[in-house]
Amino acid sequence: MAGSSLFALLDDIATLLDDISLMSKVAAKKSASVLSDDLAVNAEQVTGMKADRELPVVWAVFKGSLRNKAILVPCALVLNALLPAAVHWLLMIGGAYLCYEGFEAIKDKLTAGRDDDTGQPKKTKPKTPEELAAYEKRKITGAVRTDFILSAEIIVITLNIVTDAPMLQQILTLALIAVVMTVGVYGLVAGIVRLDDAGIVLQKSKATGTWGSLVRTVGGWLLSAAPKLMKALSWIGTLAMFLVGGAFITEGIEPIRHFAEGLVEGVGAWGSVANLGIHCLVGALVGIVAMLIVKGIAAISGRAST
Repeated sequence: MAGSSLFALLDDIATLLDDISLMSKVAAKKSASVLSDDLAVNAEQVTGMKADRELPVVWAVFKGSLRNKAILVPCALVLNALLPAAVHWLLMIGGAYLCYEGFEAIKDKLTAGRDDDTGQPKKTKPKTPEELAAYEKRKITGAVRTDFILSAEIIVITLNIVTDAPMLQQILTLALIAVVMTVGVYGLVAGIVRLDDAGIVLQKSKATGTWGSLVRTVGGWLLSAAPKLMKALSWIGTLAMFLVGGAFITEGIEPIRHFAEGLVEGVGAWGSVANLGIHCLVGALVGIVAMLIVKGIAAISGRAST
């Protein structure tokens, strides 16, 4: 009797794990685009850091991302049970914020090295330990804040897949996706930011013959490609903010969603490209509106304080 109960328990556990594995695979596939955006945005956040501070920054953002998901998973479960519509509204607000951050990032890139007040090139660039520490802290805070919004979409996508599953399966699947996605994204980010170190190691290889020559050549390629890749990821990450934010807004407002679906159906094989273009355009428009609102509030607050 005890033996049959044990086998039944083991069978239930195996079935549960199999269901979790299947739902996790589906969730990972559906959130792949968000995962790529998350990777680009977070790689962009460490651009400009000193080489010896890149990995500590990635580690700090990784821990912040885990805290984000530790907050998001239970909140998503509670909201989905009590007030499902609130999840989508919160995502739309987060999307608008991402679009605003995208415009701020573009402004920072275009005005890099210029004084905020005069617009003229800066004569000196602050390099004191205190200023560098403050800059690093701002980078980490901004990255964790952006990660919160991107993580929210991953959690919501997963939640929509497991919504009809028993609560235990929902919790375990969400937890598994949260951990795997976080480790995967920040592991890749850490690898990308240390490409130049790998290039240096390969270039200094003492291997002889054809193999040694090939290794040193690959090292040279990595050294020359690393800064170009980081610069490209910086712009890709900024574009990803508009794409993800625009997707939140497009999916959340029914008339816009129907209009976008009609356009996508009309272009046939170019549907995926058209879909990305629509999300980017919506994100840019929302970003402009958000920026104007923020500037208007700042102007009103400034006048009120004088």
